[in-house]
Amino acid sequence: MSRRPYIAGNWKMNKTGFEAEDFVFALLPQIAGDDIAEVVICAPFTALSNVIDSSRGTRIKVAAQNMHEAESGAFTGEVSAGMLRDIDVRAVVLGHSERRQYFNETDEALAAKVVVALENDLEPILCVGETDAQREANETEAVLKTQVETALANVPAEKLGDVVIAYEPVWAIGTGKTATNELAQEACAFIRSLLDPGAADKVRILYGGSMKPENAAELLAQPDIDGGLIGGASLKADDFAALVAAGDAAA
Repeated sequence: MSRRPYIAGNWKMNKTGFEAEDFVFALLPQIAGDDIAEVVICAPFTALSNVIDSSRGTRIKVAAQNMHEAESGAFTGEVSAGMLRDIDVRAVVLGHSERRQYFNETDEALAAKVVVALENDLEPILCVGETDAQREANETEAVLKTQVETALANVPAEKLGDVVIAYEPVWAIGTGKTATNELAQEACAFIRSLLDPGAADKVRILYGGSMKPENAAELLAQPDIDGGLIGGASLKADDFAALVAAGDAAA
């Protein structure tokens, strides 16, 4: 794999600050070897500082799970890119299917968020993917095309390589279902084909549908899958360490 593997754990709405610190302390001895894959923890807002402080000087990069596109203003309950940078957050998940489904996040809103993240030196982890109904209707490619092209429409060509894209088939998130290696590779290759040719080989594309230690090696062996955006399997330090090891081995 020419692109550096990227193993990101998305904790969603799990872990208090103390639980987050316990996780980091349990994880670090298990990933202290070769610093090959990038290791990212996407923590809830209230645990971000705990993860940052307990992982300083290590290979762990800390990401938020969402942000607002405005610099400041009357947006109760929201957090800006500048606020995230202020506490040393280095990346942010944007457009996760749960944000789209439960909070009506649109591709147009994401187009603004991706640009703002890049302007604030935050690495955007842009999530795209189809529902079960959309796949059954043979709409997968049309959905991915709309999501990718709309969200990246305002990204300068020289910045495109700084974006990480996570393909998350909605039907495989939290269901225990996993796309076959062939389906996952096909979708990730299609996403890469939508990107500017000058940056397509630089952009890391992750698989985000129930990756776990048992299937990680086969998924990461696919030529267009550069890592994983991992939900449930990232909540236990031992499981996440195994996924990091799979990422190291895939390099």
